[in-house]
Amino acid sequence: MRLLLAILLGALLLAGCSGRPQPPPWMRSTEKPRDENYHGGNAAMLLKYDVNHDGTLTRDELIQGLKAEFAAHDTHHNACLDAEQAAEINQARVDADQSTATPVMDWNQDGCIDYTEFSAAPYSLFDQLDADHDGKLTPKELQRAGAKPRDPNAVPEDRQEGEPRGRRGPPPDGGQSKIPPYGKDTPPPDDLR
Repeated sequence: MRLLLAILLGALLLAGCSGRPQPPPWMRSTEKPRDENYHGGNAAMLLKYDVNHDGTLTRDELIQGLKAEFAAHDTHHNACLDAEQAAEINQARVDADQSTATPVMDWNQDGCIDYTEFSAAPYSLFDQLDADHDGKLTPKELQRAGAKPRDPNAVPEDRQEGEPRGRRGPPPDGGQSKIPPYGKDTPPPDDLR
């Protein structure tokens, strides 16, 4: 009798531990689970700074992109973003990235968001993703952070369909960059206007 009771108790324990029963096949959902990284995951914050669209983000590209972005938002030209400017930036980020948006915050509560506070999250993420600490994020490192693999046949956002692709490799002059210093004081030649 005790043996029968022990077997019955063991069977009940096994039935209780078996977990949730699966519904029959005709009741199972045919939809694929939602991709939580549909905006690109953590890598999306950094990929917009890959200006040459080669799939690799260097620290220099990140620095130049962040400085240009900060300067564009600094409409008062005082190296300080106020609460109103921060609210506009944050709303634009939420509109673009929804739940993956990283807000701009005045961390030291001094009423001014300086470049250090503005760029802290992208720099931190870059350092976390740069596994080999070589100062660049390769496509493989970016894919680990949720970036989708780059389609080599895709047309970059800044190029129209049918427009020729940019040349790759070093410049034909042996690497010497000949960019004239055009600015306010030195206008470009007539053929570039």
